[in-house]
Amino acid sequence: MSTMDLFGELPEPVSALQAEPVQAQMQRLREQLHHHGHLYYTLDAPEIPDAEYDRWFKQLQALEAAHPELITADSPTQRVGGSVLDAFTSVRHRVPMLSIRTETDTESSGAQAFDARVRRELGLDDSAPAIDYVAELKFDGLAMSLRYEQGVLVQAATRGDGESGEDVTTNIRTIGQIPLRLQAAPDLALPNVLEVRGEVFMRRDDFDALNERQRAKMDAGVKGEKTFVNPRNAAAGAVRQLDSGIAAQRPLSFFAYGLGDVTPVSDGGPQFATHYDMLQAFKRWGFPVADQTQCVQGAQGLIAYHRHIAQARDQLPFDIDGVVYKVNDLALQAQLGFVTREPRWAVAHKFPAQEELTTVLAIDVQVGRTGKLTPVAKLAPVFVGGVTVTNATLHNEDEARRKDVRVGDTVIVRRAGDVIPEVVSVLFDKRVGEALAFTMPHSCPVCGSDAVREEGEADYRCTGGLFCSAQRKQAILHFAQRRAVEVEGLGEKLVDQMVDSGVVKTLPDMYRLGFAGLAQLGRMADKSAQNIVAALEASKSTTLPRFVFGLGIRHVGEATAKELARYFGSLDRIMDAPEEALLQVNDVGPVVALSLRTFFDQAHNREVVAQLRACGLHWPEGEPAAQVAQPLAGQTFVLTGTLPTLSRDQAKDLLEAQGAKVAGSVSKKTSYVVAGAEAGSKLDKARELGVPVLDEEGLQKLLADVTDTAATNQGVHIAPESNT
Repeated sequence: MSTMDLFGELPEPVSALQAEPVQAQMQRLREQLHHHGHLYYTLDAPEIPDAEYDRWFKQLQALEAAHPELITADSPTQRVGGSVLDAFTSVRHRVPMLSIRTETDTESSGAQAFDARVRRELGLDDSAPAIDYVAELKFDGLAMSLRYEQGVLVQAATRGDGESGEDVTTNIRTIGQIPLRLQAAPDLALPNVLEVRGEVFMRRDDFDALNERQRAKMDAGVKGEKTFVNPRNAAAGAVRQLDSGIAAQRPLSFFAYGLGDVTPVSDGGPQFATHYDMLQAFKRWGFPVADQTQCVQGAQGLIAYHRHIAQARDQLPFDIDGVVYKVNDLALQAQLGFVTREPRWAVAHKFPAQEELTTVLAIDVQVGRTGKLTPVAKLAPVFVGGVTVTNATLHNEDEARRKDVRVGDTVIVRRAGDVIPEVVSVLFDKRVGEALAFTMPHSCPVCGSDAVREEGEADYRCTGGLFCSAQRKQAILHFAQRRAVEVEGLGEKLVDQMVDSGVVKTLPDMYRLGFAGLAQLGRMADKSAQNIVAALEASKSTTLPRFVFGLGIRHVGEATAKELARYFGSLDRIMDAPEEALLQVNDVGPVVALSLRTFFDQAHNREVVAQLRACGLHWPEGEPAAQVAQPLAGQTFVLTGTLPTLSRDQAKDLLEAQGAKVAGSVSKKTSYVVAGAEAGSKLDKARELGVPVLDEEGLQKLLADVTDTAATNQGVHIAPESNT
């Protein structure tokens, strides 16, 4: 396939430029590189292959090397860092980079207070229409001012103290998203002077990749290398690198959101009616503006935006610490003015911090359902991510020792969304005394059994199995969860009582307790005991996939359990299948097959299954269905938002029954996204990648179509619903 087939008609090739004067050749190359660089870095929509871009770039480099007097400040070659500065020079901002007021109240009170304040300052009563606002993300990065003269970037400066900042132009030129020269728009004049304010930041995936590279250097023994605590620190460190060659290796991004100095309208400068119009002009000049920016009306619009972004926060590819509200009408902004050097027309509404400082009081080791030993830092209570945190995972011995977390240390702890809190790093300059480095115990802290680390694994595991009460508790909770056998009302505290009192040592013991056994547990009311007995009885009627999943076999999740049940049809066939047969099952590889064989080869595990059956647990079984092709096998679906009639679990079950895989995130490999009401960033990502989107009606039609097709292929006649 030719390049033109892939990307359409290319611009004029470099070979055709040779007849032009050198200066014209260089200008033509710069224009082509600017255009395609903007498509690649800012719009993520390249029209030419990388090799073609690289060829033009090298051609321009060669011409500039031969004619250095013709190099211009806006040349794409000037992005490549290499110079080392002795220090940054100070830059005085012609228009101060002022801070804005911050609200930390709840979504409703913070937004309502700002709206009420604006209406009061404007003299509006309750009968006046709602005010138009622009709602934006509050990026967790480094504020930056970019000055353009005659459309060319001449200076980039940090915010500093608001009056003066540091000249970081050389480093900022290395950021691909920042135009070195503004794009011309037919009906939008380029001002002679334009200062655009925005945020330099680092995406999470770029941050993770950077830290991976740093760890590789550290493992290779390179001195002076370290990992970075968070994307903001990494971005700030890159911007303030004295060596722009190092800065160029740090993957930075940029979003524009404000205006500084600009040619006055009287001198041909731009005239905007609203803040939103100004942001659209930024985009046309070549600046990236966050897609999440919205125009909203009144306090209720601000509240809805705050709630939506709070829910989508953890799915964004970069860190934010809140949202920003701005009066949209620029005339009203001017009327509102400033107070104590803060604009009355804007406010930052922050989310709960995701990182905070606290102290390590102790390091304990927890034992999980599969026997995994996890070091956990016991912390002085700290409010982070919207909750009070007292424990944070250290993941495993290697991670704990790499971070060198010790008792008494001051640490940064992070909690994002529903993610388990973790210790990010230690503030070593605050370490006092000589606390010993953490080492993993070689015996289980709960039952005393040997703790072993299998070759090639990072985790230690207790070998005690169901003899270990910690594993016993987790095994019961796993078995009783909603997606497994489901014993409604059986929670952690009750399981703790059952196991600690010694009345439940294995899963079947739960079903033998009865009302009398439950009633004798502390603080168990008769009504509660009756409810648990009823729930246990109801759980006896289940399905084969739920039962297999509930057994807690290592590496066997819900999807694998469903594939096993579909392939073999009965539990006995699964338990007796050799590894070779297990490997024929979709979603089962050597690791899973070995885990299944290891589990069912243990006599005590087979005994548990036999006793559960004897207690009355049952499920429908049938003949193996391996020969029936599943119509959606190999396709991946992502569910987002609230569907009108189907719950998330129901939709997932319907899809998996047809062989589809249901994933949690959208990628280029996603086949369909099923979107309901209040679909968030996953829907945005699907549209960005061109992934087909279905609503519930579309999903039901797809399922009906593939079911009919499968039935027809198997020789089953489906009668039409009507004669018309």
